[in-house]
Amino acid sequence: LPAIKAAADRDEVWARDGGFWKWRELLPLKDAANCIQLGEIDTPLIDVPVAAKAFGFDGCLIVKDDSRLPTGSFKARGLGVAVSMAKELGVTRIAMPTNGNAGSALAAYGKRGGIECFAFCPDETPNVNVQEIAMQGARVWRVNGLIDDCGKIVAGGKDAVGWFDISTLKEPYRAEGKKTLGLELTAQMGWQVPDAIFFPTGGGTAVVGMWKAFNELEALGWIGSKRPKMFIAQSDGCAPLVKAFDEGEKHAARWEGAHTTAAGIRVPQAVGDFIVLDIVRTSGGKAYAVPEEEIGEATSAVGAKEGLLICPEAGACFGALSRAVADGLITGDDTVMIVNSGSGLKYEMPDTAGRVDRTKPIDYDAIIASK
Repeated sequence: LPAIKAAADRDEVWARDGGFWKWRELLPLKDAANCIQLGEIDTPLIDVPVAAKAFGFDGCLIVKDDSRLPTGSFKARGLGVAVSMAKELGVTRIAMPTNGNAGSALAAYGKRGGIECFAFCPDETPNVNVQEIAMQGARVWRVNGLIDDCGKIVAGGKDAVGWFDISTLKEPYRAEGKKTLGLELTAQMGWQVPDAIFFPTGGGTAVVGMWKAFNELEALGWIGSKRPKMFIAQSDGCAPLVKAFDEGEKHAARWEGAHTTAAGIRVPQAVGDFIVLDIVRTSGGKAYAVPEEEIGEATSAVGAKEGLLICPEAGACFGALSRAVADGLITGDDTVMIVNSGSGLKYEMPDTAGRVDRTKPIDYDAIIASK
């Protein structure tokens, strides 16, 4: 960091093209030739004032829309860097457990980098995720269990078939890639951090990465000491981190019978639980479990009020937002950011379309009156 501070100018770095690859001084790759690219961009910040009021918040609410990244989710950040590092280090075969979006990013960057990829998905993984993993060149299996059960299969294959285990927080480079989320949003806000960030949390790599980004930016002299309150959102059908937070525990016990339509946060036991919990507590934030039915309602409400199709995981964040407002942890003077971690198009949506019979007179008044 001292060498970077002496050599790099924050505004020059931010002016570059290349999405998260513009932060090359702060990323681990030594040789740019190993950088695997798929058209990365800086994902937009979108003001959502109507949705803010609907969820009881009178301040400035912004959605950071990472669904615009390659493969349609924030997982491109972590896997883009991790797979590029695998290429640089000479790894030729990698495997991971995934609830869907990470597997898609693994497949895309792995195929682009000439690396053999294997993905293991829980049975309940959305079909589109399993299909896109296969379509992008990886070999994929469904497993009759949850993501930690898939992780055991991956771990068992390290010696058996010699693949590298690229699971969450089993290697450092996915967190380095997720770090770019914190770097990017800070630059977009004029080198300021928001007062609070709400993030849907399963394994927690993005929370770890963002916190690391803020610390590095301060060490470089690019921002001050202010940190956002970090709020994590889970479903009440799978809330091990919330339970541990509420009970003051350092580690989270495995959540039995985990279930939620927000597949990305269906993680019954996180490897880095203690790191995530420490960050949330240090920041003055909180962990919230949102009822499963509210997640769907929130996802639909944001789309209807703002024209923004978010993923269910981000829907959980809106539910957490209303609870933080009620608890007095954020106020109308705050600037709050919710990260939309993936495309809503990857999830089953309710069919609310009306029906028109073209062979009969069209009742236009009824069409106009419909909701």
